[in-house]
Amino acid sequence: MISNSAVELFQQRETPFYHYDLTLLKGTIDSVKSLAKQFDFDIHYAVKANSNERILQELRDAGFGADCVSGNEVKLAAEMGFPVDSILFAGVGKTDKEINLALELNIKAFNCESIQEVEVLNQLALAQDKVAEIALRINPNVDAKTHKYITTGLDENKFGINQIDLPEFILRLPEFSNVKLTGLHFHIGSQITDMKVFKGLCLRVNEIQNWFADNGVQIEHLNLGGGLGIDYNSPDKNSIPDFKTYFTIFSEFLERKANQKVHFELGRSIVGQCGSLISRVVFIKKGLNTSFAIVDAGMTELMRPALYQSYHQIDNLTSSGEEAVYDVVGPICESTDCFGKAVKLPETKRGDLIALRSAGAYGEVMTSRYNLRDQNEPLYTN
Repeated sequence: MISNSAVELFQQRETPFYHYDLTLLKGTIDSVKSLAKQFDFDIHYAVKANSNERILQELRDAGFGADCVSGNEVKLAAEMGFPVDSILFAGVGKTDKEINLALELNIKAFNCESIQEVEVLNQLALAQDKVAEIALRINPNVDAKTHKYITTGLDENKFGINQIDLPEFILRLPEFSNVKLTGLHFHIGSQITDMKVFKGLCLRVNEIQNWFADNGVQIEHLNLGGGLGIDYNSPDKNSIPDFKTYFTIFSEFLERKANQKVHFELGRSIVGQCGSLISRVVFIKKGLNTSFAIVDAGMTELMRPALYQSYHQIDNLTSSGEEAVYDVVGPICESTDCFGKAVKLPETKRGDLIALRSAGAYGEVMTSRYNLRDQNEPLYTN
């Protein structure tokens, strides 16, 4: 719930801007941290979800590692004080420049997504006279039952190595003198709300790591990805995801080997609910059958509705009038610049403050300057 005191601060600011509730963020971090400790799981924050430096400070101070998918994310994590031995580098298209940077920083491990990537990493590590630790990202072919654009663990996704290619990899492993295989990495998708999916992942992981054991390869650590969804429909009722059920499933169904580390790369589930995009109504436009609430935030500030057809709860923070129905749209010169159709709001007028909720993940981090849009600094409240 956005407090009245926060709304008073909003009134003084130029919109649009992101607002972060640090109290909620810290409460979510505390929940993750305590439960992870209870189950002896390690957490690496997925920097791609939100790389805001104030947010990263809280995650660093909590003792989480960093899961990165670009060289600049690796660089930022190191600059922000995440210990380099807690930084993991994933991503399907790492460039030589990015790999060399990560090697120079002596990060913990690379999550490799193809045999050719392992070949290149081996060559670059040899040139630096180093041995790079790797986890092999494998497609478990588990359907995450989420939006097709954020499903990542099927055989026909661009991510990871398919199981059919594993025998070739095992045969060639002795060739790679400057890489050391220590882990397996899995990530099946994002915004997963059906917990049974994670049980299916565990069962498939058990089969795959037993196959490696049968082929003489012992796995020191498992990275189970993230993917736990948040409640976009009821952000106030369910502001902190059900981490207990999530971790319990892995504890019960994952066949963990002796002394084996288990990592999770949580992103959205930690930061998603703490952020809102705050905007002002510029005009109310009456159409033949539709009333449009035109706001000063657009797809340049929050891409998800245009990209994924995603839902964000929309609140009018400054009106208590009779309910009416609006299409809430932005100012960008694209028809997809729409945050919601037939949205029920209190009677809305020019100058009202609008909050697009649950925008802490894949919100600010995906902003652009399209249409030469200004970008305003975020606001943080405790």
